[in-house]
Amino acid sequence: MPRTKGDHESRRRDVSEAVWRVLAAQGFGGLTLRAVAAELGATTGLLTHYFPAKRDLVAYALDLLEQRSAARPRRTAGAGLSAVRAALLDILPLTAEATGANRIWVSSWDVALADPALSGDHARRYARSRDKLRDLVAEAQRLGELPAGDPEGVAAGAQAFALGLVVQALFDPTAFPPDRQAELVDGYVAALAGSPPAPGGERVVPS
Repeated sequence: MPRTKGDHESRRRDVSEAVWRVLAAQGFGGLTLRAVAAELGATTGLLTHYFPAKRDLVAYALDLLEQRSAARPRRTAGAGLSAVRAALLDILPLTAEATGANRIWVSSWDVALADPALSGDHARRYARSRDKLRDLVAEAQRLGELPAGDPEGVAAGAQAFALGLVVQALFDPTAFPPDRQAELVDGYVAALAGSPPAPGGERVVPS
């Protein structure tokens, strides 16, 4: 019997799930056609229909990672500084799901850096993330919750802070548990706002 469009889409979903399971277990370093085929219970010959070469598989996995990240539930927050805070928290490995996704992201850096085209794709992904942060920062500035200035520069610094915290939390989760990560974000956001230190040395963070 001829294959239907539904059969093709179902098989593609199966392949996507197999790719994701390999990424979750082994990161990009373990992502091979053979590993995905074994996870799928199929032959590598079947996978070459979707991915003629490993580079095609890697490019697809990066797109899949971006789609999964975009579909992940986000914190709800009002406009202004609370939205900036929520956006930074959404980047961090504060849950098991977010930790797994961040481990995959970090494992993808080496693969992307080795390929100019993939590296450019990654740069554009992070640029889009900065653009979203920039818009949130600009709104907080408009509302008077952040000092006037260059929202792009503030967004770049905020993204760098969050990504640095991601790496530290992944390598040393004992020193950077979720509550510690949240505290560091609160201190960073308060510093952006120029809030005075609260009693005990902590900064006051607008809700």
